[in-house]
Amino acid sequence: MIQVLLFAHLREQVGCENLTIHNKQMTVKEFKELMEKQYKLSTQEVMIAINEEYATDSDVIAEGDTVALIPPVSGG
Repeated sequence: MIQVLLFAHLREQVGCENLTIHNKQMTVKEFKELMEKQYKLSTQEVMIAINEEYATDSDVIAEGDTVALIPPVSGG
């Protein structure tokens, strides 16, 4: 299982703060496609972190990892 943490408006869109994905392994690109297809989340400007480290589309998410979807943050 892969734990998924959602923040800000992504949490509101899905209606919960975390998800469990039952895939054993996938790339970040495949993960983004899954989030877009299954949960209708736009991941174009979302940063992905695997186990608290930022990841690229080619990085691999493995069973037992925690993935965070971090939307852009603005402030003033």
